[in-house]
Amino acid sequence: MASEPLAPGSARVIDLSHPVGPGTQVYPGDTPPVVSPACSLAADGYNSVRLDLGSHTGTHADAPYHFLEDGLRLGDLPLERFTGPAVVVDATGLAPRTAIGPEAFTPWQDRLAPGAIVLVRTGWDRHYGTEDYFHHPYLSGAAARMLVERGVRTVGLDTLSPDETPYAGRGGDDWSAHLAVLGAGGTVIENLCGLGAAGVQGARFCAFPLRLESGDGAPVRAVALVADT
Repeated sequence: MASEPLAPGSARVIDLSHPVGPGTQVYPGDTPPVVSPACSLAADGYNSVRLDLGSHTGTHADAPYHFLEDGLRLGDLPLERFTGPAVVVDATGLAPRTAIGPEAFTPWQDRLAPGAIVLVRTGWDRHYGTEDYFHHPYLSGAAARMLVERGVRTVGLDTLSPDETPYAGRGGDDWSAHLAVLGAGGTVIENLCGLGAAGVQGARFCAFPLRLESGDGAPVRAVALVADT
């Protein structure tokens, strides 16, 4: 069925999220999610499933409490952290495990300001579901600190982590990017996809998390709202 035309002044909604299910790729050491039948139309008159998944499954948001004992929990963060004007930084074409430094943000420096949602597009979402996905480029600590100094409090990436992911003997325990953003009371949105479609001037990003009481993080449905022109 063809989709209905957009009304004048409305916006296209672009999905930037990976689905949660058996094919969800998780961080090394995490348990893959399990989605199992709970009730069925035949037996109960309605369909329902049982979810068993970690708070950092799929496309998700990190709260400061994820890394900081006295950090803000997810429900304590202002909802404004999860929506705002999207600044999609093109960091595609890099080799595996390349650090993304402050210079990569120079073309967008005039838009790096409080309230902006900085989305780092590495293109690594094309490797999702494979071992190559673990070897993504990552945000250097210097770049993360520069964003924080500019007033940015929300950073998203199409990778497993803003820091280098340890896998198969590669990578370590340097959490500089996490600590810079979360230490400033910000949030990191991980495992985004399709950021190429969100790089339109004036696009708005939204990624509201489940309000889990654990407070360290939660899955989101990340989208970009692009004005109909």
